[in-house]
Amino acid sequence: MMHCKRISLIPLAWTCCLIFLAACSSSSTKPVVPPIGDVKVLQPLKQTWSLKLPVSRQLNQSLQVINQRVAVSSVSGQVTMVDLAQGKQLWQIDTGKPLQTGAGFDGDSVAVVSVANELSVLQDGKQLWQKRLPAQSFTNPVVAGERVFVLLADRSVMAFDKADGKRLWTQQRPGEPLVLKQSGVLMPFQNTLLASMGGSFVGLNPDNGQVLWDLAIANPRGLNDLERLVDLVGTASRVNNSVCVRAFQAQLGCVNPVRGMLMWNRASVGNKGLSGDETTLVGTESNGVVRAWNRASGERLWDTDRLKYRDLSQPLWTAKGIVITDEGGWLYVLSGKDGSLLNRLQTPAQGFASSPTALDNDGFVVLTRDGLLLAYQLP
Repeated sequence: MMHCKRISLIPLAWTCCLIFLAACSSSSTKPVVPPIGDVKVLQPLKQTWSLKLPVSRQLNQSLQVINQRVAVSSVSGQVTMVDLAQGKQLWQIDTGKPLQTGAGFDGDSVAVVSVANELSVLQDGKQLWQKRLPAQSFTNPVVAGERVFVLLADRSVMAFDKADGKRLWTQQRPGEPLVLKQSGVLMPFQNTLLASMGGSFVGLNPDNGQVLWDLAIANPRGLNDLERLVDLVGTASRVNNSVCVRAFQAQLGCVNPVRGMLMWNRASVGNKGLSGDETTLVGTESNGVVRAWNRASGERLWDTDRLKYRDLSQPLWTAKGIVITDEGGWLYVLSGKDGSLLNRLQTPAQGFASSPTALDNDGFVVLTRDGLLLAYQLP
């Protein structure tokens, strides 16, 4: 039985309008969440600090940690810079507009996109410039190489000069008429910008937007627009010259961006990003099964249904274990060897706005929906 899950889609031609469709099984009965029972603590989990942000309603967002700092964006338009070494706020600015994306951050400048389709670039608590975009965006902008890159819901990528906001180039890909109202994939890799365009993963020249390579992770199939939806969802897992991505409820695969080569892809029914190390890739399926693959070959290594039917986050791979959250406010630590449960901890969260994000010294940080930033360590 599939776990009934509501997804949000937007028609590509009318990106100002939202369509909400339910992706459910034929049965309306919600699956019974099995009890976990007692858990023997084999990996300690220690909270190091917590910080209540001044603004409570947080966007669902991926956190970008650079130089022990992170920028957090809120629904109502505030952006807060946090010192993660000390767990304290450095500055906050109100952009004046409700925000649509998380914050792109290069250690110096921050970029966000509002629900009014305005790209704002901030620095030291001040707004440098603002530009109107031609379509919505649901993906963190990327700030890199003195440029700002945005992935739009019309399957286009735009580049701007970080200093003055001058538009440098646009690369657009025609595709299916529906797109996910969910974060896609946009990330730098050496001298290449990696982006998702429908079910394809493309490498772009950041100087002019030229397509360097184009790899299909999943191809549209089916008779209607919903069945043909194959957008890639963020975030990707990068280790050395291997970048692995997921196509919504369809496939996942790993590519070598240096060679522009697809290493492998496999069927997988999930809607969250991936994590891993040099040898192993791990992800959560939509029904709460946690699954691991060999990063080089795609061979399935193990899976566990211990957390089945829980609404799980994207996992975080660490040397001490795999960290996952659920919508009930629980933190879990699983073994990277076989998926066995090493620890679980109830947090004060009433749902999370981010997945666990790695810090130095075997630590991680996670953001709750009500604006509590929590830092933990795996001793």
